[in-house]
Amino acid sequence: MISFFGHCIINLFVTLKYIFSGRTKFSEILVKAASISYDSLPISLIIVAVAAVVIATQVALQFLMTGAEAYVGGSLELALVREIAPGFVAFAISARSGTAICSEMANMKVTSQVDAMKTLKVDPVGYYFAPRMIASIITVPMVVLIAEFVGIIAGMVICFTTINLHPNRYFNSVWLWLSMKDLFISLFKGAVFGGVMTLVCATQGYLTKGGAADVGKATTQAAIKATVYMLIADFIINLIFYVDIF
Repeated sequence: MISFFGHCIINLFVTLKYIFSGRTKFSEILVKAASISYDSLPISLIIVAVAAVVIATQVALQFLMTGAEAYVGGSLELALVREIAPGFVAFAISARSGTAICSEMANMKVTSQVDAMKTLKVDPVGYYFAPRMIASIITVPMVVLIAEFVGIIAGMVICFTTINLHPNRYFNSVWLWLSMKDLFISLFKGAVFGGVMTLVCATQGYLTKGGAADVGKATTQAAIKATVYMLIADFIINLIFYVDIF
């Protein structure tokens, strides 16, 4: 794990050097943005909407018994913006696009395409990592923002149908509890998760050796490691912005 983390750091610096050298094509970034985030948009929204509906159902009934049903919207918004939307979106995109990035890179490695690029004096790390990392950092927060909106709407619908909570009272609670700080941190989490997911999955694919069977093993490892690294990043971000430790 420590050795893999070291490889990730090295690849990160190589990628940043490649990006700032201006060799990344804008057209490549657009293509990767579509394949990474746009194609993952439906499943991401479904997951967040279902999570919002489940939480709203549980919270609404409990709040109703205590006469605090007006606070359901604010409570759900707080959970969605701070954790559920950025976390679930990142996991969904990682499961779909992150594993695809790893398998593509691993296939290039075991079929000697990476060696061919080196022979042509093309940096394989920068060439492969840079457009995907830029696309992820830019577009994952966009998906997070859309997912937050969809989750809040889904919560409103379920609250109206289960406890007959008027949408005006629901959205009033949402508006009162909504913080720009939480919103910006949520988008920042999306950007960090997108970068971490791409870096970890691509690095796992780049380190693959062997044959076709090893590509499958690398893809499984990429999904596991990306999840672990994103959870660690989530903890660090929460520690910095929400816990007064200094």
